[in-house]
Amino acid sequence: MKKNTKAKEQEPINASFWGIGVLSLMVFASAIAVVYYTHQSRQHFTTLQSLQQEIESLQVEWGQLLLEQGTWSSDARVERLARERLQMTLPESSTVVVVENQKD
Repeated sequence: MKKNTKAKEQEPINASFWGIGVLSLMVFASAIAVVYYTHQSRQHFTTLQSLQQEIESLQVEWGQLLLEQGTWSSDARVERLARERLQMTLPESSTVVVVENQKD
């Protein structure tokens, strides 16, 4: 009968040993997961910051292009180029013909 009592005493020890082992393994896996997801989060945050900087840079460039477009298409510039390059002039008032819309 002494063998039975020793076997019964060893079963709870083995069960608690396995329980502690499984619990330790789960804690370790959880710690690894925290490290992994923290790393992923930092990488995504770095990517986000670089994309935001690129957005700001593109917005500045867009503003500069709008200013340049406004400069190139200003009425005074177009008129000056028409006179200089194309030798265009304003017509004499005697050569202007006004066409009226005929109504039926």
